[in-house]
Amino acid sequence: MSGLYFEEFEDGQVFKHAITRTVTETDNVLFTTMTMNPAALHLDHDYAARETEFGKPLVNSLFTLGLMIGISVHDTTLGTTIANLGMTDITFPKPVFHGDTLRVETRVMGKRRSKSRPNAGIVTFEHKAINQRGEEVAICTRQAFMHARGDA
Repeated sequence: MSGLYFEEFEDGQVFKHAITRTVTETDNVLFTTMTMNPAALHLDHDYAARETEFGKPLVNSLFTLGLMIGISVHDTTLGTTIANLGMTDITFPKPVFHGDTLRVETRVMGKRRSKSRPNAGIVTFEHKAINQRGEEVAICTRQAFMHARGDA
């Protein structure tokens, strides 16, 4: 288990996750079709070339969101999270394309003990995914319900 317990997080703490991931066309097609999204924007090269400003298919933004949070798990919540409570303020300032390599940074924005469970707390993270050109491609705030080492 490599995740941290509630007490081990500090406000303002930054994680620059070592794991990076190059997004493939297969990733995009599988995720898009498994989630029943028929948008040609993600699946059809000819459509994307003729009908979009990008000229090529865009990676499904929900795949990008999941990948961003997934990359963060090993350093932060692996084995110590009880549940995700929510994700807010999700933005995609730049598109992701097949072949882009993403890295992720996470900042602890705050934490508080649970009012109903003395052996747990809520940690608020800000995740940022950055492509190989240094452009931010996804940002979100996530609240995670975390195990604590002991009672308050």
